[in-house]
Amino acid sequence: MMTVTLRIALILVSVGTLFLMMRRIRQSRLQIESAVFWIVLALVLVVFSLFPAVADLAAHCLGIYSTANFLFLFAIFVLIVKEFYTTIHISQLEMKIQELVQQMALDEKENQKEKARIQECLSGKTEGKKQADEAVSGPRSREEGREP
Repeated sequence: MMTVTLRIALILVSVGTLFLMMRRIRQSRLQIESAVFWIVLALVLVVFSLFPAVADLAAHCLGIYSTANFLFLFAIFVLIVKEFYTTIHISQLEMKIQELVQQMALDEKENQKEKARIQECLSGKTEGKKQADEAVSGPRSREEGREP
């Protein structure tokens, strides 16, 4: 049997969690996919606190003598599962970050090659223009030098 103090604490915590999640979603600080877990957990806790017979029945079916122990075990189990899925998500994000960093490095190297090619073309045109100017101005100065 669940004590009145435990029921009140459970109701306050679950309603507070539900309120906090809704507020964070409205402020766009939390994605809906992430908040669904916490909303469902809060709703389950509200059900357990409003209808303690459900928690008592679950505890009895699992062979747990105290409903409070069942609630703690339930919370620990749910949080371990959540931690597992969070670890998977973080691992996937780390792999994506690594791929993006590698792609950025390849793009940067390609940009450097392109800049070097452009510089080469510009310096080649500059040298070609100098040679063309010298070729054009060279004979003129020679012809001008011969006339006097």
